[in-house]
Amino acid sequence: MPDNLFNKVWKLHEVRKLPNGDSQLFIGLHLIHEVTSPQAFQMLRERGLKVAFPERTIATVDHIVPTKSQVRPYSDSLAEQMMSEIERNAKEFGISFYGVDSGKQGIVHVIGPELGLTQPGMTIACGDSHTSTHGAFGAIAFGIGTSQIRDVLASQCLSMQKPKVRKISTGGRLGKGVYSKDVILKIIQQLGVKGGLGYVYEYAGETFDSMTMEERMSVCNMSIEGGARAGYVNPDQTTFDYIEGKEFAPKEGEFEKAKEWWKSIASGSSAEYDDVFNLDVTNLEPMVTWGINPGQAISVTENIPNPKDMRADERQVAEQALSHMGFEAGSPIEGTKINVAFLGSCTNSRISDLREGARIVEGMKIAPNVRAIVVPGSQQVKAQAEKEGLDKVFARAGFEWRHAGCSMCLAMNPDKLQGREICASSSNRNFIGRQGSPQGRTLLMSPAMVAAAAIKGMVVDVREVA
Repeated sequence: MPDNLFNKVWKLHEVRKLPNGDSQLFIGLHLIHEVTSPQAFQMLRERGLKVAFPERTIATVDHIVPTKSQVRPYSDSLAEQMMSEIERNAKEFGISFYGVDSGKQGIVHVIGPELGLTQPGMTIACGDSHTSTHGAFGAIAFGIGTSQIRDVLASQCLSMQKPKVRKISTGGRLGKGVYSKDVILKIIQQLGVKGGLGYVYEYAGETFDSMTMEERMSVCNMSIEGGARAGYVNPDQTTFDYIEGKEFAPKEGEFEKAKEWWKSIASGSSAEYDDVFNLDVTNLEPMVTWGINPGQAISVTENIPNPKDMRADERQVAEQALSHMGFEAGSPIEGTKINVAFLGSCTNSRISDLREGARIVEGMKIAPNVRAIVVPGSQQVKAQAEKEGLDKVFARAGFEWRHAGCSMCLAMNPDKLQGREICASSSNRNFIGRQGSPQGRTLLMSPAMVAAAAIKGMVVDVREVA
């Protein structure tokens, strides 16, 4: 059948079929960080192995890095140990390392694109589930486990079963106060958190065609939350304009050659798919999660659903969600009081996210008893934001301005919820305990919605605030 981008890229990187039916897949770019890589490097040492292609592996630190004070040694001894390990491993195995002294450190899924490392037609792997972010460029990007990190380090290959491809075709332009974060939350709500099992998602249609690269990254980032193995957008002029001039992008005449090849791998108009899902976003409203997984989301004007109205397979987790969140079925999500506002994460910590958040809070003050932090996705994003004065806008409003890192998205650092705090968060997961407290509660929303909630002290419709 006429090939879509996924099938084209897979064929180009498939080394051979293995006896068990899996494919041996060559990985063009391997990204590593401090949490999932130490054990993999130790496995290499135990086997007397080297890194096969060190030039294809790039390291940074993001998960455990403190965002308030980065004075070494870190107060958390485990964080200091992890930092020391990745510094040692990068040096010993000849891997490029973007540490906190580099000026280019940051969340792995932020620095890959901003450095021009992420390019169309690549296969990309990283020991982090949100590696799907890089699919925004027309790459096929997979999150992998520690033993697979070992395999890629040792051979530059993975053993994988080929997924099916579902095309998610969207129509309509987004209205005021509605963002790409709302689009992906709506898709996950519609298809479910397990709806993508066995699939990769191709995002296409008018809505995605009109998105910026940073908006596309936010969508692809959360593909994994819908159960998909990866998500991607076909490369186009928006993609090429973003890449051109980046540090590791092809230079001068080579860029034009690369661009022609990138165009050739895009899905054609006659490409076929294993499944197609259509969505019209013309009337989409800002989305907010009310439960304990990203699929439990509603528009800000809706009421929390009743488990009795759900399918049997959804009812139990919905009841668990209401119990944990302390919410009542039928009550509005708008007006829910918050304690914490977090603007950051690999989903929404890029310069456009910070600009939009700053636009909402400029000239305002956060509500009393709200703790609000802004964590840029990389040192380069931080520098750009400070050049534009965004840090001062946030500080005047009462936000804390932090160093780059994953921060409160997963709380493997000092940034944690306390007790039963409710957090308005621009991150990607609202699992129980995700933000550091077993009793903590997370409401996922767009950066603009987070900013508006911080100002009002509650969930509000950002369309009525700015």
